[in-house]
Amino acid sequence: MLIRVKDVYKIYNEGHENEVRALDGVSLNIDYGEYVAIIGSSGSGKSTFMNILGCLDVPTRGEYFLEDVNVKELTDADLSRIRSLKVGFIFQGYNLISTLNAYENIELPLIYQNIPAHKRRDAVFEALERVGLKERYLHFPSQLSGGQQQRIAIARAIATRAPIMMADEPTGALDSKTGIQIMETLEELNKSGSTIILITHDNGIAAKAKRVVRLSDGHIISDSRGETAV
Repeated sequence: MLIRVKDVYKIYNEGHENEVRALDGVSLNIDYGEYVAIIGSSGSGKSTFMNILGCLDVPTRGEYFLEDVNVKELTDADLSRIRSLKVGFIFQGYNLISTLNAYENIELPLIYQNIPAHKRRDAVFEALERVGLKERYLHFPSQLSGGQQQRIAIARAIATRAPIMMADEPTGALDSKTGIQIMETLEELNKSGSTIILITHDNGIAAKAKRVVRLSDGHIISDSRGETAV
């Protein structure tokens, strides 16, 4: 099993009058190669859940096992290594560095991984090829459309060869046509073996996944697969 979440709580200001239970006893298993959408309205806990799954945050209580490793027992350095090697993040805001061109944005996490320059080059151009933007490698974010910037962000995640792709509202800032292209790219990544975890508030976007987990007020209220997922 790739991911095992057992009775996880994320509580802010615990014990105080303004206590907030962003996650309230969540349990979930995700296997290798799944394509899972985690859906919920604003305040449902879905972004908090993604932060924990992506090792950007740790639970207040409960257990999270990533490939049978208890994440709560890891050091900050261990968590950083997991984020670098095992998880590729795709955010609604793209998170590209404006002073770096497309090639440099994709290459940056590979530099942090201490990958040799010639291997970085191969990985960057392979990723650019997969998202159809190889000819734009010298363009800066300001010279790219929103859809192109999101594809560069996806290429950055692809280049790290991370087995898990976490996409947080990846089409939220895009027009519908470009959004469809982004979803097709995620589907292709899943077909090639990547585990996709998609965070969304949109039923139409969630319907593209093979499994839909619905959150409300920090609780999982449904977990469906196939045609009955949404």
